[in-house]
Amino acid sequence: MSMPSQPCFLSHFAALRDPRQATKVLYPLPEILLLMLCGTIAGADDFVEISLWGSERQGFLRRFLPFKHGIPSHDTLCDVIAAIDPELFKTCFLTWVDGLRTDTPEIIAIDGKTSRRSHARGKGRLPLHTVSAWATRQRLVLGQEAVSAKSNEITAIPVLLRRLELAGALVTIDAMGTQKEIAQTIIEGGGDYVLALKENWPATYAEVETVFADPPPTLTLQSFETVDGDHGRIETRRHTICHDINWLFAERRHPGEFAFPGLTAIGMIESETERGGVIQTETRYYLCSTKLSAETLARVVRSHWGIENRLHWVLDVVFHDDLARLRTAHGPANMAVVKHTAMNLLNQAKPVTSFKNRRKKAGWNQDYLENVIRRIA
Repeated sequence: MSMPSQPCFLSHFAALRDPRQATKVLYPLPEILLLMLCGTIAGADDFVEISLWGSERQGFLRRFLPFKHGIPSHDTLCDVIAAIDPELFKTCFLTWVDGLRTDTPEIIAIDGKTSRRSHARGKGRLPLHTVSAWATRQRLVLGQEAVSAKSNEITAIPVLLRRLELAGALVTIDAMGTQKEIAQTIIEGGGDYVLALKENWPATYAEVETVFADPPPTLTLQSFETVDGDHGRIETRRHTICHDINWLFAERRHPGEFAFPGLTAIGMIESETERGGVIQTETRYYLCSTKLSAETLARVVRSHWGIENRLHWVLDVVFHDDLARLRTAHGPANMAVVKHTAMNLLNQAKPVTSFKNRRKKAGWNQDYLENVIRRIA
């Protein structure tokens, strides 16, 4: 009988150390990882469902690994995922994702998400908040960094950025990430940035707002307009970019003066949304380290919201992340890696259909599931 053929992604997680005593291990770590990933892809949302799914699909799992002792219980799965070293697990994930990325420059969106039911109030533990990096063109999760609260994003983002390959990439972050250290980290990594500017830089925000509202005759601005209509609304966006930013630094000689690393342009987006006869307006500003055209600024800022629509929304609605009650040790952070791995594999699966339908099909069709985990089109 031929030996089972492992999916190649398992080789990238071979560096993981099994946290259990070797003499007491009935279910090898690669089997547990394969079971959790396949079960998650196929529609199982917690360890009870994953264990049940595995019990019904042992023949399928033995296409890849022996599973000599059958399927572990949900308690075993919970204990193992909670004990795995989260830093090494993330490192293995990054190594695997690097093999999926193409050489084409990418727009990388950085944003955070809270798993709302992962808290443990009795132990004083806040819900897991994960800062993720999302490749908007390839639709890949590139990495993640777990923090105890949203306010800690500022310290987590540089750590995440240093783990990533940023050469040639354009990094987008909302206003919380508009910090000098974060900008410097991106520049040192060989990338560029587009960072939202809000009232967390009050003096600079006020000055930018004033100049764009009444630009001097000598200031050259480029503009680009888009109009979209769907879901009963019409939205007009006017995108403006200014490459001459000397006015922002003129006559500034005081402690704490504004000096953003690599800043070369400032963008503005004015949106006007009409719905049911009511018009709402909004103006947003952006700091840029590269001289984008107004049209490119429009594309980049629009791409940033892909991390909300194609990552966070999918995790909540399709993977039911907000309902997950895993709260033990490193379990929440490690399961975030498992779900991101599942998302990356499903993102590349063919035929292209909704995530919900791809998950359903993986649960129903074992050959399709095998193609997904082997990355066969």
